[in-house]
Amino acid sequence: MVRFKNDDSAYVGRYLAVVADGMGGHAGGNVASASTVLDLVHLDRPDLEDQAVTVLADEIQAANSLLSELVTTSPELSGMGTTVTAMLLQGDRVALAHIGDSRAYRLKDGVFEQISIDHTFVQRLIDEGRLRPEEAESHPHKNVLMRVLGDVDASPELDLATFEVEPGEKWLLCSDGLNAVLRDSDIEAVLRDSKDLSTAVDTLVELTLAGGSPDNVTVAVIEVVDEADAPAPAREPAPVTAGTAEVPAAAAERPADTKDGAQASGGEEPDDEEREADSPVRAEVIRRDLASRPHLLVGAASLATETGQIPIVTKRSAERRAARLLMHKADDDAAAPETQAPEPPRKRRRWILITVLAVIAALLASVLWVGYAWTQTRYYVGTADNRVAIYNGVSQTLGPVKLSHVTETTDIPVDSLPEYWRSRVNDTVPAKDLVHAEQIVGQLRGTAKAILCPQPSEPAPSPSPSVLADALGASNGPDGLPAINSCGGQQ
Repeated sequence: MVRFKNDDSAYVGRYLAVVADGMGGHAGGNVASASTVLDLVHLDRPDLEDQAVTVLADEIQAANSLLSELVTTSPELSGMGTTVTAMLLQGDRVALAHIGDSRAYRLKDGVFEQISIDHTFVQRLIDEGRLRPEEAESHPHKNVLMRVLGDVDASPELDLATFEVEPGEKWLLCSDGLNAVLRDSDIEAVLRDSKDLSTAVDTLVELTLAGGSPDNVTVAVIEVVDEADAPAPAREPAPVTAGTAEVPAAAAERPADTKDGAQASGGEEPDDEEREADSPVRAEVIRRDLASRPHLLVGAASLATETGQIPIVTKRSAERRAARLLMHKADDDAAAPETQAPEPPRKRRRWILITVLAVIAALLASVLWVGYAWTQTRYYVGTADNRVAIYNGVSQTLGPVKLSHVTETTDIPVDSLPEYWRSRVNDTVPAKDLVHAEQIVGQLRGTAKAILCPQPSEPAPSPSPSVLADALGASNGPDGLPAINSCGGQQ
């Protein structure tokens, strides 16, 4: 009753039921829910190759990867996400996978209970004992989600569980639009009193809309029955598939506004060439797969399928989806070439990636070379084999690469220098250029001779500033800089 488009999607069939609620207020919430639901519909079959809970978890993670790819190719969808609550039947056991704040309820042996746990900030506060359950409805952050599918986490954490099922028990999956208006006791009363599944879902949706419905509402009710007694799902008559157990189901949803319906697939409107190239994989394969089994599809996923604008990220992801659908349909040989059509674009993308990486490598090499060339314009005075030496470069190293080399090794022993200058030379003395470095060495040579050949006892004349003082940063004392004398009285 408030939102302008429907971000919910749902699917129910013989073995699979899924409800997904696209994140409200984010661009592409309808795209996220529709893409995720359509990525899971191929699981609606009895011949799973692995445990149902493993298969369901893997496929939801794969659907999450496709959402991340979609955001990469369409940045305007950044921030989109969706909740997922799905159950997959295998024999007499059902696997449940859940993330977000959509819910799963069960009515079994007269007991009605919520099976899923909301991944919300408020629920975390309740679990930690910092908030009472009755305070949750009025909390200002009650709709803040802590876990969802989308482009925020490459491997989101799912709640996974497996339950034994018996004929007669009922399950209810719903988006949080139902809980925003109806209390659990109201939901239980409708589920117990309704004469059939269709009446249950219709009543729940009508009560939600009558209560103001601040969010989209989608409800799926599933009943477990013996295989021999399984009818086709309500409103969708079709042949019954074989299996050890069957799940008839009914679903209802809040219809999306007609003017916004064309946006259900998200992203930009494809041009004629893209539509012609992708439509065999994007629409027909999925339509053919859906038509092969009794099912109900509602919300954004249904609208996307009807319009042919199924949210597929790239031709590579289209191929992946089509391959998953077709690998379980041995009699559908005609569809096999369609899965090979995206191959040329994939090769082009590989070459584009190689080209981009090559350009980045070239730019990095250029930057490193320019930096190295600059270091070779610098000089400093240091030590080599316990002698004063002039170096070209800088005294640092880059990994195993030394950024300097000896230009000249003098005959001045480092040990002949005064302790202060010896320490400074060991730490290296920077020079402006080669001429400056030679001047510093000349001053150091005089210092070394002064130590080896001390001056007579008469007072020495006051020294004047020297190149060495400039280079080493010696400070002027009361009598000026230290005088540098050489043997023979030269100054």
